[in-house]
Amino acid sequence: MSRIRVAIVGGSGYVGGELVRLLGQHAHAGITQVSSERFAGHPVAQLHPNLRRVCALDFCAPRELQPCDVLFLCLPHGRAMLEIDRYQALAPRLVDLSADFRLKRPEDYALWYGVQHPRPELLARFVYGIPELHREELRDACLVSSAGCNATAAILALHPLFKHRLVQPAATVVEAKVGSSEGGNTVSDASHHPERSGCVRSYKPTGHRHAAEMIQELGGDEVHIHFSATAVEMVRGVLATCHVFLERGLENKDVWQLYRREYGAEPFIRIVKERNGSHRYPEPKLLAGSNYCDIGFELDPHSRRLVVISALDNLMKGAAGQAVQAFNITHGFPETTGLEFPGLHPV
Repeated sequence: MSRIRVAIVGGSGYVGGELVRLLGQHAHAGITQVSSERFAGHPVAQLHPNLRRVCALDFCAPRELQPCDVLFLCLPHGRAMLEIDRYQALAPRLVDLSADFRLKRPEDYALWYGVQHPRPELLARFVYGIPELHREELRDACLVSSAGCNATAAILALHPLFKHRLVQPAATVVEAKVGSSEGGNTVSDASHHPERSGCVRSYKPTGHRHAAEMIQELGGDEVHIHFSATAVEMVRGVLATCHVFLERGLENKDVWQLYRREYGAEPFIRIVKERNGSHRYPEPKLLAGSNYCDIGFELDPHSRRLVVISALDNLMKGAAGQAVQAFNITHGFPETTGLEFPGLHPV
């Protein structure tokens, strides 16, 4: 079988680097080009030094992109929606890792992003790229919009409960602790080491844009997700702590059975709930470099509150890894192809 020709647009960032790492070792993919506006002509491994002697490509300028089979778009939010016709002319299949086509309603872009979407007619054609929710749609998809990292963590944690209408839809609180790589590789005052190191910083207590994806995927307008994000001292990772209030009383075995029924056959979801030890609940440190999302829970014995905890690597299951998982599905490859790395312990 000939390899699928893939190219990466905007490959100088952290997510682009992860895509080069994953696709460069994929059994059925061959990277033809990696573009960068700022670093055209420079070796890819100069920006991604972990890829020395792994990737011999130089960055090309965006104008130098040639036709291929699949184009991965790793552009800043707002760019892909303006240039989508050009990219569709280059490849029959696109995987967009920005937020530009995640939301199905144009009015939600005005509400959450403050922009009028220039191509609203395309929104319905993009499949939202969480395979655990949209696997069947992905099989025939030509346009995939990869989900946000915080949204992925929260949606996977809460989907079984909302699917079976077990929780009060207006009373969900999600607090995500995130690593510094979620802000990308652009330097800012906030990312300066003396300012960032050791911080526990609430940077989006309300109004985070990923809440729009959570609402859309968990039930629409009848759902209210109260989401906050806090930056903590780690590079990779998201830990989402989700507080929901049950419509009726459940026991531990009921919650176990629910999550096993929904996710037991999923290759990248693990239910984590140990009786003792240091790793009783999900922990993002253990997932660095892997495509797993670990999910655990705890019932409050004094109320109908259920706390669901999920962890993932924001650059992998929250971005590049999930995009490759969708790529595998759309091409009929085993879903785990190129994504078998289990993480490291200790790190």
